[in-house]
This record gives sequence, C-alpha cells and structure tokens, in this order.
Amino acid sequence: MEEFLGPQPEYDEEEEEKKYYRRKKLGVVKNVLGASVGGMIIYSVYMGLLQMQLILHYDETYREVKYGNLGLEDIDKKMLMGINVTPIIALLYTPILIRFLGTKWMMFLASGIYALFVSTNYWERYYTLVPSAVAIGAAIVPLWASLGNYITRMAQQYYEYVNYKEDHVQEQKKLPKGACHRYVIIFQSVFFIIFHLSLVFAEFPQRLFLHQFLSDYNHTLYNVKHCGAEGSGMIEGFNRTVLKHLPRSLLLIQVESVLMGAAFLSMIIFLAVCGAAYRPTEEIDLRSIGWGNIFQLPFKHLRDYRLRLLIPFFIYSGLDSLFSVTGLTLSYGVCTVGLEWLYLLVMVYGLSCSLFSCLSLSLLRLPRYVSLLGGAVIHGPLLVFLLFWSPAPRSPDQLPYLLVVIALWGMGSALNKTGLSILLGMLYEDKERLDFVYTIYHWWQAIAIFIVYLWTGLIMRVLAIKTIKRAKSVFDNDTKSSIDMFGLSCNIMLTASLPPQVKGYRYLEEENSDESNSEESDEDDDEEHQEEVIREDFGGDAGSQGSDSTRERRGGARGRRRRRDDDYEQAGEREEREKEGERGIEKE
Repeated sequence: MEEFLGPQPEYDEEEEEKKYYRRKKLGVVKNVLGASVGGMIIYSVYMGLLQMQLILHYDETYREVKYGNLGLEDIDKKMLMGINVTPIIALLYTPILIRFLGTKWMMFLASGIYALFVSTNYWERYYTLVPSAVAIGAAIVPLWASLGNYITRMAQQYYEYVNYKEDHVQEQKKLPKGACHRYVIIFQSVFFIIFHLSLVFAEFPQRLFLHQFLSDYNHTLYNVKHCGAEGSGMIEGFNRTVLKHLPRSLLLIQVESVLMGAAFLSMIIFLAVCGAAYRPTEEIDLRSIGWGNIFQLPFKHLRDYRLRLLIPFFIYSGLDSLFSVTGLTLSYGVCTVGLEWLYLLVMVYGLSCSLFSCLSLSLLRLPRYVSLLGGAVIHGPLLVFLLFWSPAPRSPDQLPYLLVVIALWGMGSALNKTGLSILLGMLYEDKERLDFVYTIYHWWQAIAIFIVYLWTGLIMRVLAIKTIKRAKSVFDNDTKSSIDMFGLSCNIMLTASLPPQVKGYRYLEEENSDESNSEESDEDDDEEHQEEVIREDFGGDAGSQGSDSTRERRGGARGRRRRRDDDYEQAGEREEREKEGERGIEKE
C-alpha cells in the first residue's frame, strides 16, 4: 500500500503538465477543423440543392408535367424573398439567440434549420418551401456570427494553452494587446480555406446528376442578344425550356436523400466534434448580462469608430458575394458559354477563393490592412474591365478568358472576406464576446444583398458603377481611418495627464464593452460605483486623482442642488409674503 500511495520517483509533474496542455491544444485544432468542415458541408448541401431546384423549376415542361398549376415559379420568387429579406431584422434577435443557446448550440441549431430546408424538397408545396426559406433567412446571420465568434475564441484559448505558465493566464486576466493576433490569422485563414471548398462540392449534384438532362447552348441561348455589361437583368431572352428530358422522380429522391445525409453529418460534426467555446464559469458570467442589455449591445457597439469606418467594407463584401454567384457567373458566364458549363465556372471560383485564402497568412509578417488593400487592387481593374466587356452570346471559345477573370475575382474575394474576419478578430481580441461584432458585420452584408436583390432587373452596367462607387468609398474611408487614428493618438497623449472621467467614449477605456456604463447619476450609489471603476481602470495615482476629481464633481453637484433648493424655498416664502400682503390690503 505504501508503494502504491507513496510518491513515484518516475512521475514528472512538469512533463505531465506539458502533455495535458498538448492535448488541450490538439482539442482546439480539432474544434477549428470541425467548425470549418461542418460549415463547408452544410453550405455545400444548401447551395447545391438550391441551384438544382431553381434550374428544374425554371423549365416550363418540368413545371407543367410534374406540378401542373401549382405555381412553382411564384413559390420560388417568394422563397428567394424569404432568404434575402428576413436577415435584415437579424440585428434584433441574433444576440438574444446566442445568449440563450450559446455559440456551439447556435451553430448546431442553424445547421438543423438548413437540414429542414433539404427535407421540405421531398414535398414541394408553398406551405413547406416558403416557411423553410424564411427560417434559413433568419438563421444566416446567427450562424455566421457564431462561426466568427467561435473561431476567434479558439484562437484565444490556443494562446492560453501555449502560454499556460504566464501569470496573466493563470490568474485569468485580460490577455496582452496583440497576443492572439498570430492565432487569429492562422485559424481564420484555415477556416476560409476549408469553407470556400463548399462552392466546389455544391456543384457535384449538377455535374453528376443534372448535367445529363441539360440542353446545349444553341438551344438555351437561341434568343439571347446581349451579354455582360450590355445585358439587362440576369440573362435577357434565355430559353424557358432548359431540359432535354425530365429526370425520374425516384432519381430526384435519391439525390435529395444523399444531400439530407450530408446535412445530418454536418449537424453531428457540430454536436460531437466541436467543443464548448467558453468554460462553465465564463458561460455563467456571460449569461449574467441582462436581456435588455443584450438587446442594446449591438447598437452600443456601433458607437465604435472602427466599426463605423468598416461599414463600407461590410457592404462591399455583401455586394461581392451576390455578384460573384449571380452577375458574374450568369450574366457573363452562362450567357456566353451556356448552362452546361455553369458547374465549371462556379468550381473555378470556389477553388480560387480556397487557394488564395492562404495569402492572408502573409499578415503574420505584413501590416493588417494589406489583405483588404490587395483585394481592392485586384477588384478595381476587373470592375473597370467588366464595365466595358460584353462577350458575344453562344461563344464557347470565350471560356478560357472567363475562367481567368473568375479566378482573379475569386482571389480578390478571398482576400476581402478573410481579411475582414481577421481584422475584426484582431481589433476586438480583448472582448469576451465577439458575436456582437460579427453580427453587425454580417447584418450589413445582408442589407447589401437585399439591396442587390431589389436591383436584379437593372442593367449590369449600373451595378458595376455602384460597385465602383463603393470601392471608392472604401479607399476614402481607409485614408480617413489613418487620419482618425493619428488624431486619436494625439488626443490620447494630450489627455493622458488629465484626471480620468467615466463619461465619454467607452471604447477608449480598458474595460469590457459587453457591460454597460451610464453617465453620472444623481444617486450616491452610482457615484460610488463609478469611483470604483475609475480606480480599477487607472489605478495608483491616477485612481486617486480620479477619486479626488469625482469627489469634487460630486461636491459641486450637491452644492448646486442645495443652492437650487434654497432658491426654491426663498421663492416660495416670497410668494407667501406677497399673498399675505394682498390679503391685508383687501381687509383694510
């Protein structure tokens, strides 16, 4: 018994501690890969099924033979409206959902909603397709906010496990500024490298199943006169029959069953592979924030000048996402070479986005604005080129040029999207909850997509002009941000010696922005709480100066209140004396 319970000479505590944290680091890598693969699978299923569904429903013969007067075309329009319109109110409910469910369970629930959309295609009716499309529109922003928050949180955890011997890690204090930048860049880049492959896998249903039923470009593009910049809408004059013969219903059920299985696989990955984003104690602290506060926090985050300056980037990212998969691939690609080559165009775009997402790893050595600047440099000349390029319809010899343009556009898109997510993670690495920041980002994306959805009937030239104007505003804001940063640094240097105040811009303070502060109150308890906040934030002599200045302000405010009360009492006494004098005159 003594040999069993006594100290073991072969036991090395330091080595066992290293093994423990090595397992923790591998667990974080597993979580990042699980979230990336789960998001990639669910979006592959969603985009692949939606594309196949829209092509089949577009064909007149398929609608008349399979569904008669059901009105599939009208159902598709309302379904797209539900997907594109619902996210514009996501800013109101996304933080509440994530607060109630948590980051991991929000990802799981959103993947379940996408699986529900797949299941409704077994019975295509108005009361199945439209509600499921509205549910997907409601889940888009929460899913992306959860994914962005999850990946950044994994970067914070990985830093803690690598530097577990540091005092600030052991005491669970705030991490030093810039400590997690390296891991944020790596993890966000890995996520987008894997996720952009969803565009490749989304084309498997069309290539392996639907491709054999599609008519060639001579039939589908017979009445098309203009493409590219000269076109109106998506493809003006596109043939209403695109299928050579109709697919069997049993074959369609088999394809949908495979997609349904993939959707369930993504749900299992989110549930079983992805670990919790926060420790139990941290989860309790985050859930202690009141519901009213949760509802207000996204709007309070908008006071941050950094987010306001990034809004043009957010809008441009939304315009880029929709223009890539609709305007570029349809108005330039399909209009020129036919619907049978759509799968190749989208695959090249997805491979380009995935491959060139690796370029964001250059931010490990270069300034953080290089990624966004590189995306703007690539997209700028391409936009000017697309503004004047109008390829002739039914020209399969233009396919190599289209692939080059799409690959370059994918490079710019990868730099923009990956760079934005990395920049948000780097700017707000000290925040315990980043879902508010990513909610604002993807909400502005949804607003831009909704605007473009309303503009689908306009000429492509107008869309290109609007995009160029947006790019110009991006450069203007980039210049303005550098000027503001210089002015801000000067103001901080000038005011560093002044007594600190709780009033003012909260994002210049070191405290967490997830907790709400109010201005000075007339109540003594609020003043004492503010005095404690000042001591915690500034400490030492600055804290004593802050407390002295707070006492002076408090004493001055109380003195003003006393003088005001004395004035009111004197005025009341004066009125009473005047009334008594009037009564005496009346009696006399």
